[in-house]
Amino acid sequence: MDLNLLTLFITVAQTGNFRAAADRLGVTRSAVSQGVRRLERHLGRPLFQRTTRSVRLTQDGERFLEAISNPFGEMTAAIEVMRDVEDAPHGHLRITATSIAERFLSGPLIASFAETYPGITLDVTVSDEEFDIVAAGFDAGVRLGEVIEKDMVAVPLTGDQRQVAVATPGYLARHGIPQHPRELTAHRCIGWRPLPETAPYRWEFERDGRAFDVAVEPQITTNDMLLMVRTALSDGGITFGIEETFLPYLERGELVTLLDDWLPPFTGFFLYYPSRRSVTPKLRALIEHVRQYREAGP
Repeated sequence: MDLNLLTLFITVAQTGNFRAAADRLGVTRSAVSQGVRRLERHLGRPLFQRTTRSVRLTQDGERFLEAISNPFGEMTAAIEVMRDVEDAPHGHLRITATSIAERFLSGPLIASFAETYPGITLDVTVSDEEFDIVAAGFDAGVRLGEVIEKDMVAVPLTGDQRQVAVATPGYLARHGIPQHPRELTAHRCIGWRPLPETAPYRWEFERDGRAFDVAVEPQITTNDMLLMVRTALSDGGITFGIEETFLPYLERGELVTLLDDWLPPFTGFFLYYPSRRSVTPKLRALIEHVRQYREAGP
């Protein structure tokens, strides 16, 4: 069997579309379709369910993808390592990052990486879904340490982080300042949830070693942190998130924090990648850049 068909299969599985897979691979849509049919004939079973707009993995396709993802990724990485022994790091680097990773997404880290390594193209997907980054075709991810799987290698991106509740002085002057987290239910709150079908995030607090959360029943809910910030800045209510997200507005006095004694620090963000996979020069370059950026930063 032509092993290039495995690359083709993984790309179609990742994109869910023959045309998108063709664009990524630099071939025609017809070549992708024919390659999938060849692979299915070789394996003796269908790997995709086709519709007019997209393709979805069959159950056999999902099993096949799971079986080949790690070995194929390791083989591809090993080839890249051998090719790049004497060359400057280059290639396409796919990263997924949670939307609350302010230090990674704020701009300077990525901009300085691009300037330092002009041969590397960086593709960053912002997503708050939890998934297998290997099966999805990502080289690495950025998440809070508490949600990273134990079989991953994690490189610190930040120090400890803290959640904060914030509002404008104007809102608090009109509606009062809550003294206990339970009082938040009487306020207009701006909440967050990652997906439309999920419940709004419950705001988490801790005091004297006792952790609890509050279902604030937000009047306004979104999956966009920027909308939360803008609404709060417009005297729209109290919102909740990572302190770094609100830091510029806190420093200027446009927002103020509430209930600080109930919000202790916790483990921060990490760049993480599979421990079983060879580290390619392009990924090693990002790892070292993250380390240097953290050492040089505040």
